[in-house]
Amino acid sequence: MWPSRILPICFFSLVSHFCLGAEPAKSSDADAGWKYTTQRDGVTIYSRRHAGSSLKEFKAIGEIDASPRAVCEVVEDVDAYPNFMPYMAECRLVKRDKDLLVSYQRISPKICSDRDLTLRSYSTSWSNAMGVVYSNRWESANALGPTKKPGVVRVELCLGSWLLEPTAADRTHATYSVYTDTGGLIPPFIANHFSLTGIREVFAAVRKQVQEPKYNGQRATGQ
Repeated sequence: MWPSRILPICFFSLVSHFCLGAEPAKSSDADAGWKYTTQRDGVTIYSRRHAGSSLKEFKAIGEIDASPRAVCEVVEDVDAYPNFMPYMAECRLVKRDKDLLVSYQRISPKICSDRDLTLRSYSTSWSNAMGVVYSNRWESANALGPTKKPGVVRVELCLGSWLLEPTAADRTHATYSVYTDTGGLIPPFIANHFSLTGIREVFAAVRKQVQEPKYNGQRATGQ
């Protein structure tokens, strides 16, 4: 960013980042069990079966017109999620410590009860021939956040990542991977279907948000 339901928090991771684990996905792993699923709006989505589950893992690849650092700033701007992330009803920072970030998130998918969870994310970066690559990996960590709320389904499993690779000074090759169990009684075929829709919406949201002035400083440096 799920055993009986995947999109949904990852309706942002729930359907993304219920946002943050799993090793960062690389675009070169397209043959490691991944199967092409669909392509739309400049986003190509792959899926594969997850052992012991009816739900699928998903990976989406697309270009974003901004530097990897600017995109990373958007991904880590959890306090702003309710303003631009699809289905995000509530999101707040619990802890930030160097490259570690813990956030509580609640989504409201509309088609089912609200879901919530606490995520622990890890950020790393390194240089390649084109510039600086950023990776953001996340996993569910509910023990670090608030207790369950009445009427809200707790998401117990969420794993995912963003891999942000520069292709030019202000252009990013983004890979988003997610596997989650959204809880409740959502049939797997419905959860898998909504995952596809949600992933495209996440990409659209990030592409739009990264154009906001507060990220322009990072974009201008090309870092």
